[in-house]
Amino acid sequence: MEQLLQGFLVSGSLIVAIGAQNAFVLKQGLLKQHIFWVSLTCFLCDFILICVGVLGLGSLISQSPTATLALAVIGALFLLVYGARAFRSAYRGNSGLSLDRQDGGSQSAVKMVLMSLGFTLLNPHVYLDTVVIIGGIASTLLFEQKVRFLIGAVFASGLWFFSLGYGARLLIPLFKRPLTWRILDFAIGCVMWLIAFSLIRYAAGLL
Repeated sequence: MEQLLQGFLVSGSLIVAIGAQNAFVLKQGLLKQHIFWVSLTCFLCDFILICVGVLGLGSLISQSPTATLALAVIGALFLLVYGARAFRSAYRGNSGLSLDRQDGGSQSAVKMVLMSLGFTLLNPHVYLDTVVIIGGIASTLLFEQKVRFLIGAVFASGLWFFSLGYGARLLIPLFKRPLTWRILDFAIGCVMWLIAFSLIRYAAGLL
């Protein structure tokens, strides 16, 4: 029970931190666009990466500096483009967005899944959190303890993403005002670009 709670708290504290992935899930939750598939994709990515870290395979991720560099550059470009789109949306306003539409809006489920994969897997920080930090903490445990730690960690991930996606609708009354959308888009753009610049610095340090 102790290891299960430890895994839950460690994983939860890392996942809840504001980032590109959480901002994307929040926005899709507000728009009610394929919330289940977006949340499930983010959770499954975390599930796989946490399993890799806890079961002691994390060193495989960091063995290739070239792959790490490429991932950082691609991730930075991805976030710069998406951040620019968020700033453009904030400037133009999103008053035309309807918060009453159901899942299956203008964006296809496949596109939303691919976007979720991009925000998750193109960010080297996700590997640092799930594989290195969570895996490093679990490395001191016995196998039976690792299993309980793993269960707690993945439960925290699933609870967070589905709560964020479906809980976002509680904020819908606030987001019926165009100004609120502009503020959100501006904040998302700032988050995307801050992470992108941190990835650029990270990539520069690898050269």
